[in-house]
Amino acid sequence: MPLVTPLQSDHDSEVAELAKFFNETLGFCPNSVLTMQRRPAIARAFINLNKAVMDNQGRVTSEQKRLIGYLTSANTGCRYCEAHTILAAHRYGGSDERLANIWDFRTSDLYSAAEKAAFEFALAASSVPNAVSEEIQQLMQQHWDDGEIVEILGVIALFGYLNRWNDSMGTQLEPGAVDAGESFLNHRGWEVGKHV
Repeated sequence: MPLVTPLQSDHDSEVAELAKFFNETLGFCPNSVLTMQRRPAIARAFINLNKAVMDNQGRVTSEQKRLIGYLTSANTGCRYCEAHTILAAHRYGGSDERLANIWDFRTSDLYSAAEKAAFEFALAASSVPNAVSEEIQQLMQQHWDDGEIVEILGVIALFGYLNRWNDSMGTQLEPGAVDAGESFLNHRGWEVGKHV
């Protein structure tokens, strides 16, 4: 049971309008947003930040951003966000093979050198304590421009917020997210955990 029960999706008309964004990315409004709307200003600010971070201004694709979010969330242990990001990566064109082999990115031909740099950065930046080294910084600068690095770190930081929110809140996973977790992540031992 979540710490705070989500409100109905039509509780706040402005939040409901902004939350239509999630119909494209996930196919539903996340329970995390429905909980945030107990303080509508938080929900509105979060949705606007999410939209800004996920807007593609450079070469970082929607699928890549969701894979970065997945690695960030898996690294911190947030089962809720793992399911959401793998679902969204699939919706944005991630093949079953790429999704199933994401943890083999270092040695796999399924990922470009630029993606591998971004994935290493995601794991280092989401670690506590932070593990971004000069070597990782140089690797990022070899493959991404400054604006793209800002986009990538924006994704990592956004999911840092969401990982803390959803694991602390015990946010209940939606059926579509559960299905994605079971389809794409069970081979890695994924389970719903506290997000029942």
